Amino acid sequence: MEVLPNVHVLRLRGAQAYLIVEDELTLIDAGHRGSGRIVASYLRRLGRRMDELTRIVCTHGHPDHIGGAHEIAAASGAQVFLHPADNERLRIKLRDVISNPSPGPIVAFLTRPPTDPRPLADGDVLPVLDGLRVVHTPGHTPGSVCLHSPSRRFVIVGDLLQRARGHVTLPNYFFTDDMSLARRSIGRLAELDVDTILFSHYPPCREQARDALRQLAS
Repeated sequence: MEVLPNVHVLRLRGAQAYLIVEDELTLIDAGHRGSGRIVASYLRRLGRRMDELTRIVCTHGHPDHIGGAHEIAAASGAQVFLHPADNERLRIKLRDVISNPSPGPIVAFLTRPPTDPRPLADGDVLPVLDGLRVVHTPGHTPGSVCLHSPSRRFVIVGDLLQRARGHVTLPNYFFTDDMSLARRSIGRLAELDVDTILFSHYPPCREQARDALRQLAS
């Protein structure tokens, strides 16, 4: 379903992904393993092919966001992008999990990392929609990123934000590594010029989006 011009939401296994439809195709997040067939089916409905998908940008390293990256990349030839902090985290050793048996390290240990992902850095601009800017927003995970379109005035937030009863709220406490750091990251988002917030598990926020970010940041 097209949620904004050239931006489609795909309901993959475990999470929503966003497909940016231009001459080249860009997928933001990849769902759990087994999501590849859903992507392929959606592209066929659009009259597009898997080999037109050139990049898979992962907002963070949780399995419902990167689990399908291997199969989708293999079927399309797309390059996978992930922040280095999460790429390193996914190579955690069992001894590190034993020394810190909290949800973050356990989930990372059980998640298969992408093969040789291309690094994302704060301030990078992807050649998508006249420039899609990477904003490093650690807290939910060390390498969480959001993607801001200045020209279209939207931001894709991954799991840095949730919605509850129609209100924009903080990320899930159980699966967030550092809530204090996440709050500071939300403060960075509050400085952006946005009309729409696109979430990984909830409908878009299209009304007073910037005000909602500012209220959380304060």
